[in-house]
Amino acid sequence: MTAGVILAGGLARRMGGGDKCLCPLAGRTVLDHIIERLTPQVATLALNANGDERRFSRWGIPVVPDTIPQTPGPLAGIIAGMRWAMASNYSEIVTVPGDTPFIPLHLVFALRRARLEMRSEIAIAKSGGSVRPVVGLWPVDIVEKLERAVLIENVRSVRDLILRHSVEVVDYSNSAFDPFMNINVPADLESAEAIARRAGRVIAG
Repeated sequence: MTAGVILAGGLARRMGGGDKCLCPLAGRTVLDHIIERLTPQVATLALNANGDERRFSRWGIPVVPDTIPQTPGPLAGIIAGMRWAMASNYSEIVTVPGDTPFIPLHLVFALRRARLEMRSEIAIAKSGGSVRPVVGLWPVDIVEKLERAVLIENVRSVRDLILRHSVEVVDYSNSAFDPFMNINVPADLESAEAIARRAGRVIAG
């Protein structure tokens, strides 16, 4: 079974700090959009975030902090998500960034099919001609390899880490818009609002 992990442990410096996933988008938060799209695709869902977890209490999903200290970024979140999933006997996790509100509704199916067909360890997404290493399907039994790479070999980049494993890429470059667009600066939020409006997702009130 697949567990979903939303990676929201970043510092959001370019957005002025705070949690990007809590930014308003089309009458809700970015996190609301991600949860709505990811929940039907997974058996359970958790949020990787650090600090006071009470700010996420209204969503009623587990908040999983980083397990490796002083290792900010998505790699620490992926490892934390794997450890959380293993404790509940899930065999794999799918990870998505906490600032990516338009993930495809068939993402997990596409990643799993690609991984099984090519017998690869990991499947990741691609869009706009760029690989999206944080959008991926990961077997949890490689977590010790990942931890060793971080703790002993000082690996900090998800891109560097996946080069050590067999990887299959699922390309979404032909989509009408980038389904993995990140909200990094205020202008990105404005672009996301325009996309949501075109998709008819604005909620009155």
